This record gives sequence, structure tokens and C-alpha cells, in this order.
Amino acid sequence: MADSFQSGTVTTLHNMVNRPLSELEAELQDFATERPLGLILPSLFSELEQPALENIVQELQKVNYLKQITVGLDQADEHQFRQALRYFGRLPQSVSVLWNDGPRLRAVDKQLQALKLSPTQLGKGRNVWFCMGYMLGLPDIEATALHDCDIKTYHRSLLAKLIYPVANPRFRFQFSKGFYSRVGDQGLGGRVSRLLVTPLIRALQHSLDDQHQDYLRFMDSFRYPLAGEFSMRRDAMRGLRIPSDWGLEVGTLVEMLRNFSTRRICQVEIADIYDHKHQVVSAENDQGGLSKMSIDISKALFRKLATDGVIFNSGIFRTVKAAYLRIGLDLVESYRCDAEMNGLRFDINAEEQLVELFSENIMKAGDQFLNKPLEQPFVPHWDRVISAIPDIVHQLHNAVRLDREQYGCKS
Repeated sequence: MADSFQSGTVTTLHNMVNRPLSELEAELQDFATERPLGLILPSLFSELEQPALENIVQELQKVNYLKQITVGLDQADEHQFRQALRYFGRLPQSVSVLWNDGPRLRAVDKQLQALKLSPTQLGKGRNVWFCMGYMLGLPDIEATALHDCDIKTYHRSLLAKLIYPVANPRFRFQFSKGFYSRVGDQGLGGRVSRLLVTPLIRALQHSLDDQHQDYLRFMDSFRYPLAGEFSMRRDAMRGLRIPSDWGLEVGTLVEMLRNFSTRRICQVEIADIYDHKHQVVSAENDQGGLSKMSIDISKALFRKLATDGVIFNSGIFRTVKAAYLRIGLDLVESYRCDAEMNGLRFDINAEEQLVELFSENIMKAGDQFLNKPLEQPFVPHWDRVISAIPDIVHQLHNAVRLDREQYGCKS
């Protein structure tokens, strides 16, 4: 059970009591008559072969307030796409599967690439971006949630709590960010949030002047800024520019603050227990695992601050690194005490090694930022894309429909 304490600059919606899920879902059914609801599931084909997604599909079969589920399918050949259509065809909602590797969606992407309007990197960000474009072509979907397909502890209550703040017409929120405790068999999880994002934001607060503190306070308000679960209203989706790399979650928060008052943004506690696929550290290779993730996320933070007028140089990055290392190591001690009191495993050597790796990667991120100051990290928002190619959403919908018809699965 959570307390009711409000900290930071965004509203926190807590899980204070064990309210019956049936009550929450009944309210969502009522909301959906006025504000139809959708869900985006970005998925690799390999996830269809894992028990986590099987459980997610079984839970979603019990959800009666969703009108539309849009699945973005990556890394699938024709045979695997057919399997995916059958796999998701069990769902009672209207389901659309975007075969991102298929020739029709590749043709749509080619048009966008010609105008430099398409994501340049493969991955979750690109997948989510195309799914958002598809959702915007459904004029009656007013609010949409998104969550990953590798959640091992998934229960449909997670979705209900995640989408409730933007589904309730009496609430003012345009965007809702999920959070939860990351505790499992291996002890404390959420290593990148705990050991990179929080101490880096606080190091930047120490190192930069007062005019940049509002953004940093906003970011430090989120209990789990890297959570992959969020929901938003249709208007928020239309103007959202997102990164296509590991900076997706941080970049989405950056864009929400740019587009909306903090009064329109909230975070909501969506689960007591949460576990998903864990990334390897990849200490010897900064092109993969948590190592690459830490570089991408650091660059996303630096880019945002640069747009607000921060002039970065090597000296500032060295100062930030030194402050980060001290704050990060202090936090490791706080986490150790918390874990010990709760009887959890805690490897202080592994935690401090990770802080040291992240401190080096902060400098790498700074060097990459200085070497490519004109790099465009964000994918254009869909309002711009539609302005450039007015029928692009129709083309996207037509490609998905023809794929479904050709490969023999009803939605």
C-alpha cells in the first residue's frame, strides 16, 4: 500500500487501497462510451514464443472497455506474420497488426524516408511511432495506453490503472506515466532508473544554474521515469515527437513538458509487483545492453537542456560526471540499507561497478553530443507528416488491411 504524499511538480495517483478491479473496469466501461479507448502493443515476433505475452493475451481477453488494440510487429517474416495474425486474432476487441517488415509498410516507409520524415533507427521507438500514426487514423479513439509485451507479472489491473487517468472525462490529464516497485528474486531492479537517471538528474541540478531547474525538478518528480507504460489523449499523440533509440521514455517526458502544463501530466501506480525481460550490462560493448541504454538516455537529457539554452562543453561534462559519481555512490548506500531492512539480496560491488560504468558513459554521451550537435534525435510528429503527405494515414491503414486480407486473418 502507498501513502498519499504528493512530491515534485506532477500529480501522483497512488494505489492506497485494494479497490475491487470490477469497480474500476465498470467505470472504464462508462468512460469508454464517451471517450473510446485503445491500446498499443509493440512486439517482437520472438515475444510470441514466450509465456509472458501468452499471459498478457489471456488477460486482455477479459477486458471489455477497449475498442481497439494495435500491435506493432517487428522482426517477422511472412510465415511469422501469419502466425501473429492467428495469435492475436483470439482477442475480442478490434485488432490490427502492423507488419513492419512487410513490403506494403516498407513502401509507406520509403515515401517517408524520401522526405526525411521516417525514423532512421530500427527498434521500439520506430514501432511505437507507426502504431501511433495508425491510431490517429481511427477518429473515434480518444485515449490510448501503451505497454510492453514482456511483462512476466502482467495482470489486467495494470492496464485499468494505467489508462484510467486519461479515460476519466472528469480528470484534466493529457498524459499518464505508470510506475511500480521493481523488486524481484534478484533483489532491487530498475538499475538504469536507480543508478543512472536519478543521480544524473540531481548532478545536473547541482551543476547548472537556476534557470534550468524547472525541467530537472519535473524529471526528478517521476518515481520510475524509464517505465515503458504510459497513456495519453489523442491531442497529445498528434503533436508528440519521440526518439527512436533507448531515449524513448525520457524523450516522451521531455515532449510532454514542452507541450503541456505539468497540471496536465500525472504518474500512476499500476502494479505492486512488476518483472520483465532484463537487459545485460554489456560493460565491454557500449553498442548494446545497459551500456548503450545509458549513453542514449544521457544524450536525450543533454539535448533537452541544450534546447533550453545550456551551453555544454567538455568542462561541464567533467563537472557533471564528478557530481554524478558522488551522488550515485551515496544512493547505492541508501539502496543497500533499504534492501537489508526488507531482507532483499544486494550486491554492493555490482551496484558500484554499474555506477562507475555509467559515469564513463556520461562522458561518452557528452563527447557524442559535442561531435554531432546538429543530430536530429526526434522523429517528426504526425501533424507534420500528415501536412507533408495528406493521405499517409489512409495509406497506412490500407496497407494493414490488405496485409490482413492477403494473409487470411479477420480482425
